[in-house]
Amino acid sequence: MEQGEPRVTDLVLYDVDLRRLTAIRHVLEQQATLEGDREPLNVSVTTDLKEALAGADFVFSAIRVGGLEGRVVDEQVALDQGVLGQETVGAGGISYGLRTVPVAIEVARRIAELAPDAWTINFTNPAGMVTEAMAAHLGDRVIGICDSPVGLTRRVARLLGLDPATAWFDYAGLNHLGWLRGVYVEGHDHLPRLMANAEALGSFEEGKLFGAEWLQTLGSVPNEYLYYYYYSHEAIRAGRAAALTRGAFLLRQQQDFYAQTERDAGSALAAWRRTRAEREATYMADTREIAGAGDRDSDDMESGGYEQVALSIMRAIARDERTVLILNVRNRAALSVVDEDAVVEVPCVVDANGPHQVVINQLPAHAAGLVASVKAVERAAIEAAVEGSRRAALKALALHPLVGSVTVAQRMLDQYVQQFPQLSYLRG
Repeated sequence: MEQGEPRVTDLVLYDVDLRRLTAIRHVLEQQATLEGDREPLNVSVTTDLKEALAGADFVFSAIRVGGLEGRVVDEQVALDQGVLGQETVGAGGISYGLRTVPVAIEVARRIAELAPDAWTINFTNPAGMVTEAMAAHLGDRVIGICDSPVGLTRRVARLLGLDPATAWFDYAGLNHLGWLRGVYVEGHDHLPRLMANAEALGSFEEGKLFGAEWLQTLGSVPNEYLYYYYYSHEAIRAGRAAALTRGAFLLRQQQDFYAQTERDAGSALAAWRRTRAEREATYMADTREIAGAGDRDSDDMESGGYEQVALSIMRAIARDERTVLILNVRNRAALSVVDEDAVVEVPCVVDANGPHQVVINQLPAHAAGLVASVKAVERAAIEAAVEGSRRAALKALALHPLVGSVTVAQRMLDQYVQQFPQLSYLRG
């Protein structure tokens, strides 16, 4: 990046698959041409990680060990056992984490060696687990991101007639396991005003998913992924009834995108935009359908997700532009229910020195218990990956609240190890 008014001057795309690299390079080149950038970005591609990391100021880490084909297996093995297979929640997320953590740790080691001053922004799921594993080698210079809290807080602010840029959102938990407990403007909490209005509560995505009565019962607005915990039977039924799992849908979609780009490189940007729009429109479609929540709001699809969170972090750090974001970071003293090194999802003030954790209130007992339980599962999965421990892997699966059976956990672990060569370290 340039000094003074920092801007990105060089972007290096790294992947183990040159086909994917070529397609995304076409997308970026066509985007720059269309938008008429006055100072074009220097984009290069490489399959050499050392070359990609050398001299980096920021590293975006988004890896999928086993590809989308692996996600399909994660989902189907779990569903065959009557268990949720979603890639960040439950058995599917644990299998994904067991494959991913060893690779993420190696990436973190290479970053620490080749770009020790870089900030790493982790997109890789399961975000909390992977960020915590990388933090063992990168410390506070790795930050996990998710767009779910951003969408939730925007929707609630919109309903309350507030500018989300001027509000403080009291949100806390783990990735895909958090609750919005307050919306403060000049010290006044506006969330009780929404909680008292059942009609308004039922008018936005989380209200349609969970029902106004359940939100009023909780006294907070849960992250949409808590649907899988609060309505687990319905979610499993929807997953088993679907013609395609989410992973199978995305696999077919991405195969179509890369094939189209290979046939006609000039259509790469248009194909990418169509693919992205379809992906956003169908996000959590199975749960919305069974809950009767209808289609996604167009505002949610157009306001930007992961990429806007990542760019906001970069601006805040590079330009020392203080901003507040909900991020996955080391706990420090934010939440009393977990230790200081546990990665949690909480509001952070971000400046040139990185994120600084802030939490207004501690979690209520029902939320604290769930957070403690799932964090123990994440820790067991990390232990399994680091130490090659089959027992720790079984512990992670069996203790997850959405599995509920040691016998089922054993069956799934046997299947995952059989299906994935990346889990050979758990054999025997």
